[in-house]
Amino acid sequence: MGNCQMAKILLLEDDESLNRGISLKLEKEGYEVLSAVGVKQAERLLSEHEVALVISDITVEDGDGLSFCKNVRKKSQVHFIFLTALDQEVDIVNGYDAGADDYITKPFSLMVLMSKVNALMRRIGEKDGDVAGQFLRSGDLEVNCREMKAYKGGEEIFLSKREFQLLLYFMENPRQIISKEQILSGVWDVDGQFVDDNTVPVTISRLKKKAAGSGRAEYIKNVRGMGYIWTEDVR
Repeated sequence: MGNCQMAKILLLEDDESLNRGISLKLEKEGYEVLSAVGVKQAERLLSEHEVALVISDITVEDGDGLSFCKNVRKKSQVHFIFLTALDQEVDIVNGYDAGADDYITKPFSLMVLMSKVNALMRRIGEKDGDVAGQFLRSGDLEVNCREMKAYKGGEEIFLSKREFQLLLYFMENPRQIISKEQILSGVWDVDGQFVDDNTVPVTISRLKKKAAGSGRAEYIKNVRGMGYIWTEDVR
């Protein structure tokens, strides 16, 4: 069975509006974002998750990013980008001396930030030999996790964000019956929010049509009274 989990990025930014904006952009780029507004929260998230990259402000309410980076460096080789309004030469030098891989000053361009993040993540993949884990394949379908793209017979099929997440969930759990409740928890992660009863079957129906194409058995089948199953092996 394949494993194609999205790379996790920890974002430490105490400006909540800016935090949300950066998080949304990172998620659109195909990353899972762990959001923190303070050092203590960031430290807890780091202890609970395997993170590939930290993006951190330097001036935060309950501490400072430089000390946070130094403490992280004592325990981990996780990659680190500072994103801060401190733009003096001495500030930049201090940032790199603390252990940062890159230092970006505010105001900044989201496009430039994403370009730097993507370039760093590519280097991480090449160094760690993780390029093979970027893809999942099943029948004539191929999924590129990092780029959030899916291909059928070599041609891209265009999926919404939710359809792509659903496709990943099925391909990471092939040949086993998955209930509607499991799908809601694993894909929608609703946390008590209301989701219409038809949301799951309607989204699955759209995905089935896009994945099946013509001349091939369905990848996703309904198991009456139990849920759904991905019918093909995944590698």
